[in-house]
Amino acid sequence: MANAGSRVKGQKALVTGASMGIGRAVAVGLAREGAAVVGINYSSSEDQARETAKLVEAEGARAVLLRADVSDEQQAQRMVEQFIGEAGAIDILVNNAGTLVKRHSIEGMPTELWRRVFAVNLDGVFFVTRAAITHMKERGGNIVNITSVAAYTGGGPGSVHYAATKGGLATLTIGLAKELAAYGIRVNAVAPGPIDTPFHERFTPEEHRQSFVESTLLRRFGTPEEVAAAVLFLVSDESSYITGSTIDVNGGMFFRL
Repeated sequence: MANAGSRVKGQKALVTGASMGIGRAVAVGLAREGAAVVGINYSSSEDQARETAKLVEAEGARAVLLRADVSDEQQAQRMVEQFIGEAGAIDILVNNAGTLVKRHSIEGMPTELWRRVFAVNLDGVFFVTRAAITHMKERGGNIVNITSVAAYTGGGPGSVHYAATKGGLATLTIGLAKELAAYGIRVNAVAPGPIDTPFHERFTPEEHRQSFVESTLLRRFGTPEEVAAAVLFLVSDESSYITGSTIDVNGGMFFRL
């Protein structure tokens, strides 16, 4: 199938946590908009990652499977180097990999749970971004971090650990934008609200899902493709004067001045 768009024509993009959900939608969207190579990072969901690769290739891009736990410094570094070896460069980095592990109240929360969520959601972005910058600064590019409405609300029931990491990631986005602008690298974020993904299927009971729907003005869950649309805007020249910003994709669940 020929590429339907050209907003990122010929560019090389790496998407973490791209085996399903938002990451998959972003990877396929990049391919549809003309990306030459799309790196598909996954940790354990190999079958789903291969399905993402098929969808990417059906849009005309080359897919590169990249197995790595981004919370591991060495694995993150090797993943970026592997992608550079395959693609020759990196123009776009989408830091999407994240986890809740499980819901738990702060009282009695196991230290291992707290640290694991921070390791994936915040350390992982640091490790991957640090490794990518070395290559991106030579030609400029775009970094998009996937945060969450939880960064502003403190999260739903039992997700304070997750919310804390997303708040940190929102601040990291601004700091990176300030530091990397001199190299022609723009850094932005997308903050999804309730999106219909395997994340909520796994972590959110049905009664909580309904309350999330009722908390939005649009009275529904969003789709991964709606989040991907915001990412595609931010990595394209259409947003060439935007950096250090966050686009909220939450159906009117929460507003910021």
